[in-house]
Order: sequence, then structure tokens, then C-alpha cells
Amino acid sequence: MNWNNLSIFPVMGEQLSTQNSLLLDFTAGNAGLRSVDLSDTSSFDAFVFQQLHRAGKTYGHGGYLEKRDIYRRSEVFATSQEDFRNIHLGIDIWTAAGSPIFAPLDGKVHSFQDNEGFGNYGPTIILEHQVEGQLFYTLYGHLQCEDLQSLEVGQVLRAGEAFCQVGPYPENGDWPPHLHFQLIRDLEGKWGDYPGVAAEKELDFYAQNCPDPSIFLGLNEH
Repeated sequence: MNWNNLSIFPVMGEQLSTQNSLLLDFTAGNAGLRSVDLSDTSSFDAFVFQQLHRAGKTYGHGGYLEKRDIYRRSEVFATSQEDFRNIHLGIDIWTAAGSPIFAPLDGKVHSFQDNEGFGNYGPTIILEHQVEGQLFYTLYGHLQCEDLQSLEVGQVLRAGEAFCQVGPYPENGDWPPHLHFQLIRDLEGKWGDYPGVAAEKELDFYAQNCPDPSIFLGLNEH
């Protein structure tokens, strides 16, 4: 599918641009990360939002296929050295807790659940979309717990409809407030959850199954 042909409502309600958004680097090459206690979410939160405040931006963004250093903070990603998952499969939008999130296309609620645990997704919603006869999914992680309370599987959503919010820590999986947004071709039978980070040995598959979702955020011109 040519995503550029779709009429997409920006997931954050407005397109992200150099005027309102700052590209954030969470690779080992970012020397500033070395002084942050990533296991302390309040310290991590201060590191993220101080950058946004200094730059005068509402959003921080980035991370698609980024090899990240921040996943050493949680055992969720470190099953073994060989299988260590550190390549990000979506885009993160770091912004204030409570910020509304909008359906980018017409669709319906496929599944949702609270993926609990330090460093996990926390409250998560997956929407199902069908365009030009093709089925695909969008995933929204690190939400507010209350977002799941009134949802129903199969619930129809229209493009531009607000349906969830950026969650605060610790209920969002204990991360600085942000949305993890991911595009998925095949959910592989999963329900309310799908890997958002991959090990290097699995990257070929996941890069194909989870295309770059920049256009859904208005970032395709970056």
C-alpha cells in the first residue's frame, strides 16, 4: 500500500513539525544519557522534558528503527544477550500526560489491555483499519488506565475522533509521558499487545511488518 495516498488525520491532532516538535536521540551516541539514572522514572522524565522546555517545543519525537540505549532500564527487553531487544519499531511522541490522541483513519477497536510491568506498554489499544481492501493495524501504547474502561471490541471510530490520552507514570508502564505509535501489517494473532522493540537478529522481519509510521504524525516531510 502507498501510505502517501491516504487521507490521514494527525494522531496528535496536529501535524508534528520543526515548529512544535524536537527530534530526540536515545542511542548510545547521546552522551547526555550517561548521566541519567534511567531506572528512576522521575530522573528520566526530567531529562526528556527539560530538553523540550529549553527548545520551546510541545512534542519530542523519533525512534523508528533507532538502536536505543534506554532499554537497559528494564528486564522486559533483556531476555538474553543474544535476544536483547533494543531496536524501536514505532515512533514515540513525548508530550504532556493527558494530551489527546486521535484516530488517524476510520477503523474499529481490535483489542486492548493493560500490559503491566516496569518498562512495558501499560494501557494499550490496537485499532484495525481496512483501506483499498487491505487490512492493517495501528497500536497506541503508554496510555491512561481510564482509556480502557469504556472501550468495546469492534467499537467503530472515525478519522479525527479522540479516543485515548497520553498516560502519566507509573500507570503508563512507568515511562516519562509519551505515546508509542506503531503501524503493523500482520498482528500474528496477538491481542492487545505486539512487540514494539526487536532484537537485531529479527529486524528484517519486523521492519517489513511494521513500516515507518511518520506520515501518520505529519512527519513525512522531515
